[in-house]
Amino acid sequence: MTSDMIELLRTLTRERPWTSAALLVAAGASLTILGAYFFQYVVGLAPCPLCLEQRTPYYVTIPLALVVAAASSIRAVPGSVVRIGLLAIAAVMLWGAGLGIYHAGAEWAFWQGPTTCAQPATIARTPGDLLRQLQSGPRVVDCTVAAWRFLGLSLAGWNVVVAVILAAIALAGASRGRQAG
Repeated sequence: MTSDMIELLRTLTRERPWTSAALLVAAGASLTILGAYFFQYVVGLAPCPLCLEQRTPYYVTIPLALVVAAASSIRAVPGSVVRIGLLAIAAVMLWGAGLGIYHAGAEWAFWQGPTTCAQPATIARTPGDLLRQLQSGPRVVDCTVAAWRFLGLSLAGWNVVVAVILAAIALAGASRGRQAG
């Protein structure tokens, strides 16, 4: 980053903390979803039902953060409304962190994952069995098996990290005073 861009970011966070917090969260949530799609469609890691459920807080957060960013730029909107919006974003992201903790815990066998996350393995013994398996559709991916790890954390674990960071950004924005301008 150039020094001009860094100075612009400093000015934005100092003078427009609510707007910058909401936009940072929207950008972070969008990048997280894009990353999930990258791992699914480019890398080929099929998501399990819990993986798909963990995307929901991001789908809620992105439009909510954009609405909060827009509202924070309108003088007629009371600051309390913007703060409540930022607190709602933080709550949604903490819900996402909770889903990630549950999923990572199931992967590490700290507790049992949902029964909807796995199908028993079946071996096709006849051509008819094979045809029935093919016609029954895709298999459900097991939620208790981490398909990929980086620095010891699965994607569910990284979801916890990202969700907590985004919640912290929203909380930090909500704790700031009235915006300038």
